Amino acid sequence: MTGSDTAPSGGLRVVLAEDSGILRDGLVALLTRRGHEVTAVPDGESLEREVLLLAHDSTLPDVVVADIRMPPTFTDEGLRTVLALREQFPGLPVLLFSQYVETRYAGTLLQGDARAVGYLLKDRVVDVGEFVQALARVARGETVLDPEVVSQLMGASERDAGRARLSGREREVLELIAQGRSNGGIAERLFLSQGAVEKNVAAIFQKLDLPYDAADNRRVLAVLRYLGT
Repeated sequence: MTGSDTAPSGGLRVVLAEDSGILRDGLVALLTRRGHEVTAVPDGESLEREVLLLAHDSTLPDVVVADIRMPPTFTDEGLRTVLALREQFPGLPVLLFSQYVETRYAGTLLQGDARAVGYLLKDRVVDVGEFVQALARVARGETVLDPEVVSQLMGASERDAGRARLSGREREVLELIAQGRSNGGIAERLFLSQGAVEKNVAAIFQKLDLPYDAADNRRVLAVLRYLGT
């Protein structure tokens, strides 16, 4: 299945790299049934080639979905391909869809511009609608991370002096910010008032030496960049 010059009305142009034939075919069927146009390839080399072909026709994909471990070495081919594409096409929306939490890989991806970046775990996506929604959010420029990825990223930076200054409640709020939740969503999740959440957010940015900004997306990006260093 290959891309055309225009995406379906209301749909996304998706380039998908997945070495498992069964999962690849399943994702193609899932997305095409919902009106999206999908180009599916089995490895990183094919992924890069397909995106470059689309770029040559001035039709970059709306979002790239890639596994991290793919042929020939099954280590980091998918990530390296995604990083190379993001360097050549800044802001290209990418969603890593992996079986593993790779904090080093996630940190590498998030060290730059974290907008339009997602990282979901295959075993934890149990709702089709949730996956499709995450894909659309990444295509819109949002950052979408599985809570387990966020938790392990935070654990990887546990010894950082800035992190050590955070209270237990502030760490809870930070994790939910990194998942992309609004202040209202955090308040509902933690059974706090919105004013209490705002105070925690302000304290987090002060303790992490990050400039406060009222825009949720910029706050998320700042936190993710900090976690990815």
